[in-house]
Amino acid sequence: MNGGTPVLAPYAQHDAASRGRRFPEPPPRHRTEYQRDRDRIVHSTAFRRLVYKTQVFVNHEGDLYRTRLTHSLEVAQIARSVARALALNEPLAEAICLAHDLGHTPFGHAGQDALHECMREFGGFEHNLQSLRVVDELEERYAEFPGLNLTFETREGILKHCSAANARRLGDLGERFLQRRQPGLEAQLANLADEIAYNNHDVDDGIRAGLISIEELRGVAIFRRQYDLVTERYPGLSARRLVHEVVRRMIDYLVNDLIDASSTSIAAASPADAEAVRARSEPLLTFGPEVSAEHLELKRYLRQHLYRHYKVLRMTNKARRVVRELFEAMLEDVDLMPTEHQEAARRMEAEGGRSGRARAVADYIAGMTDRFAILEYQRLFDPSERT
Repeated sequence: MNGGTPVLAPYAQHDAASRGRRFPEPPPRHRTEYQRDRDRIVHSTAFRRLVYKTQVFVNHEGDLYRTRLTHSLEVAQIARSVARALALNEPLAEAICLAHDLGHTPFGHAGQDALHECMREFGGFEHNLQSLRVVDELEERYAEFPGLNLTFETREGILKHCSAANARRLGDLGERFLQRRQPGLEAQLANLADEIAYNNHDVDDGIRAGLISIEELRGVAIFRRQYDLVTERYPGLSARRLVHEVVRRMIDYLVNDLIDASSTSIAAASPADAEAVRARSEPLLTFGPEVSAEHLELKRYLRQHLYRHYKVLRMTNKARRVVRELFEAMLEDVDLMPTEHQEAARRMEAEGGRSGRARAVADYIAGMTDRFAILEYQRLFDPSERT
């Protein structure tokens, strides 16, 4: 620490080495460039919408389940802790985490899959690319540029996956996918913090919903280890407090292993700076082999027993229908959308043909919250519903 300011490691992303913004701006006076990015994300419309977007359970199914907003905050909290321990750029890691789901559709992965199917002949749909599209183009807040005009490094971290075809269209941001290079450590961290958050908090929400049980989870090594420690130390603990204690200890276990294993990996590679990190073919941030295997076991358990539970599948089937029928109706008649989206569809169709028109419809649907998508569906297809 230096006067209360963390001292960054040489391999961290330093503000002075940023590749800058798409549209040049004067530097901020009392905050760093990445703090400015974080603040712009928090004040964006897309960020506020995350409060009513699904994590696993659709918004109206209960008030206590995670949403995309609470998930993003939890991811950022984990990333900040790890970033400080590894002497990485904490505000940059936080900004990436807060922005990583801005382009997610309503109804979680079911909505994304449905919208991708609708857009298959028009270039497809992928929520990481849509998050980038939100911060680069769709947010309308500033007089001098479209989007949020974030730094290259925050945008790099948002773009977790990218096909070769899309990478070629993205210029310098897509180069690493074509050259098989890595993003900076802060972006690598955001990816792993995301996994830690959603796996462990989906355990909590799944138990709360009654779709998975403590007894079943005792067959999963990472849960069983913490469960045994908690029940031995706190016999007779209530079920709610027991689950919370086990989940928080699982998170702590994963975070500590990530810090220890990554410290070893970084020391062995000894990268001179952030560009040396990017030049590598494999990421430097990692779990240890044993913990990585346990984490994978938990992911597989959740996929089989929670995400494919018949009650979840019933809701996701409804969600796919809502997204698909909204898309088909609005692609056929863009006048069914609000005026500003009609205008965008006509402009984009003039520039890119039917693919441009479809992309405008996808932008509108992807920006919907769960409850707004349901209301739009009722307005369009329920004769008794007022428009």
